[in-house]
Amino acid sequence: MRLILLGPPGSGKGTQAQRLVHKHGIVQLSTGEMLRAAAAAGTPVGLQAKEIMANGGLVPDEVVVGIIADRIEEPDAKKGFILDGFPRTVPQAEALDELLRKRHLKLDAVVELRVNESALLARVEKRAEETRARGEEVRLDDTPEVLTKRLAQYRSMTEPLIHYYSERRKLLTVDGMMTIEHVTRDINRILAAIGALESKADEPAKKPAKSASKATKTAKKTTKKKPAKPAVKSAKPARKAAKGASKAIAKAKGTNKGAKKAAKKPAKKGAKQASRAANARKGAKAVKKAAKKLTKKRAKR
Repeated sequence: MRLILLGPPGSGKGTQAQRLVHKHGIVQLSTGEMLRAAAAAGTPVGLQAKEIMANGGLVPDEVVVGIIADRIEEPDAKKGFILDGFPRTVPQAEALDELLRKRHLKLDAVVELRVNESALLARVEKRAEETRARGEEVRLDDTPEVLTKRLAQYRSMTEPLIHYYSERRKLLTVDGMMTIEHVTRDINRILAAIGALESKADEPAKKPAKSASKATKTAKKTTKKKPAKPAVKSAKPARKAAKGASKAIAKAKGTNKGAKKAAKKPAKKGAKQASRAANARKGAKAVKKAAKKLTKKRAKR
């Protein structure tokens, strides 16, 4: 994660930079500290900067960029860094872009802490009063007069960077007038949203993996045990239905037999009656014949 914190003096850049350093294990690169460290180490660029500072001059941009180039190559800066106090101007920002391009590195975001200047001046005045009330001496650079000059310098030199990084879609703005905790939370939220917090982005990926494995185990258990129960339950109604069907068939068979018997009985009765009628007719004929014979015999006598 490589960041720049932008904002006027007193906006809380230093405080937020330290919080990001402790939370994410990155380093804070302060231009002033880097210049002093390079001068103390006796590096070629450091010695050049030392001579310029000793003469009261401003260190040229190319010298500052050279010091940054050396610093970001150190092991503790491999995970990421926050630039504090650089870039201050658009030419410095362009030089930084060129440096990162040559090193095949990418600037993740530029976080602007937007504050109300009147509120900043009131805050400094209050702090100065509290310092005097404790009997302590107020720092020369922590007075409303000095802050007013620094704010004017920020507006003329550094504020154009807001437009510069906005055009490159790197600018993220946070309300710096909120409490320190709220500002920290908002910075982390927007960095996570753009994917700058790699360590944080990895954690959610692990949790879904665990949930997925749990879901797989649950699915396996379900397929092994639970489907068997519904099968048994559904088999019972089928068996009952089969029994009912067999009973119905048996009843139907019984009904058919009864119907056949019922059909046979009337037929038998009819046959008996018919045979009786036939016998009756035969008997009548026999009686007639016998009567005729008797009549003939009487006639002969």
